[in-house]
Amino acid sequence: MDTVYDSKGKFFTDVITKGTVKVIVQTQLNRLEGCLHIQNDERVIDALNRSKSFLALTDVVIYGLGDGQKLYEADFLTVNKMHVQWVLPMEDLEETDPGAGGTE
Repeated sequence: MDTVYDSKGKFFTDVITKGTVKVIVQTQLNRLEGCLHIQNDERVIDALNRSKSFLALTDVVIYGLGDGQKLYEADFLTVNKMHVQWVLPMEDLEETDPGAGGTE
């Protein structure tokens, strides 16, 4: 790993430190619950506004829209942002309704 220092002592590395945010992602056909990985100084909206076409999610559970039945589980999933209707951080959901959560 290379570390470069500027004249003010700020350092830059090849490694990007990221945190995880548990989110619900709504597509036209499914609801996804998983972890979105964002840089520590970012908000969810910043990750969505990046020019990359796909969102990377980990520890994902995929539910059907009609009956809410669990369809799949995956350690990793990429979602084309063109198919995303909305994204809700689960922490926001828990603040408004402590009993809310996944459907199983």
